[in-house]
Amino acid sequence: MADTAAVLPLFNYTKSANLDWIGESVAERVRESLASEGLLLSSREERTEVYRRLSIRPTAILTRATIFKIGQSLDAAQVIFGQYELGPATADPNAPIHGTLRLTGFVIDLKHLRLGPTFTTEGPMTDLSILQTKLAWLVLHYLAPNLSITEAEFMRTRPPVRVDALESYIRGLLAPSDDAKIKLFTQATKIDDHYSEPAFQLGRLYFGRKQYRDSSLWFDKVASTDSHYMEAMFFLGLCRFYQGDYESAVKQFTSVSQSVPLNEVYNDLGAAESHLGKPDALDNFRKALEGDNADPDYWFNVGLMLWKQGQFAAAKEKFTAVLERNPQDQEASDMLGRVTRNEGPKPSVASPKERMKVTFEETAFLQLKAELKQK
Repeated sequence: MADTAAVLPLFNYTKSANLDWIGESVAERVRESLASEGLLLSSREERTEVYRRLSIRPTAILTRATIFKIGQSLDAAQVIFGQYELGPATADPNAPIHGTLRLTGFVIDLKHLRLGPTFTTEGPMTDLSILQTKLAWLVLHYLAPNLSITEAEFMRTRPPVRVDALESYIRGLLAPSDDAKIKLFTQATKIDDHYSEPAFQLGRLYFGRKQYRDSSLWFDKVASTDSHYMEAMFFLGLCRFYQGDYESAVKQFTSVSQSVPLNEVYNDLGAAESHLGKPDALDNFRKALEGDNADPDYWFNVGLMLWKQGQFAAAKEKFTAVLERNPQDQEASDMLGRVTRNEGPKPSVASPKERMKVTFEETAFLQLKAELKQK
């Protein structure tokens, strides 16, 4: 299994609970930066779930033993953690936003049970995003010293973000309701309209509400250097599909499939092509099925295309396979009856729709790719 790293929120040594968000912000920027360079990282959701199961407060200052336990629970080979302190600024010691921020990072190698070097960056609080990116570079250079990217290129492709935008984004991640999240993420993008991460989160939230026009506008703003870029492009294809723009959907899914050839991408590409009457639709449905023949939806979509082409015997085999995997599938049962009677599509009888996939399992693909590279 390829090595995975986990990034924990940095510990707050500023003595101000109002600055707790900084620890989460640093963790997110480091995780995002490492992931966008191809390293395998535990997701924030996975880490949050481990904290919940172990009854650990997100802002707690942890012992090494607890850090080990978290890392083991996440199946991580390395755990990145650290702390931050805020010293007074010479110009205005009473204004925390203008203080001198010091970030200190550590890496624990769980496979060899050893602590790596200490990484430190320091500068004005107003340069928080720059300090975070510098810390991410130091960690990246340690974990993957053979990467071809230079520090200058690494910093250039991650432009600075205003502190208040960073704060709004993190408070959005921590917000309890979707409405609050939307408000804070939108605020972050208004403060800094080039800030990619809140744009991705807004795209997801509006997609969940089936507001595909708004969702597509936000997904379109996700930067190509963002680790979520391919996922954003996949969902942008879904937005186009649900808006009836099948030509654009085909272009999106085709582009994604060339970089991340996942079953769900081929499936949704086939669905968009099917609406356009393209012959490649069946081939792409078959690619999805070859990748995962346990999923009844892939069998269904291949059967549906064969039925539309009048290949009733072949379609019967596919709908039978659907029911073997899900005996409660009434739609597949109805279609099995139609192909058994050699009944093709009729204007007076509604035809089933292709079954779409709205999950994007890029992590599994990257894991497999890393394992093959190791071998």
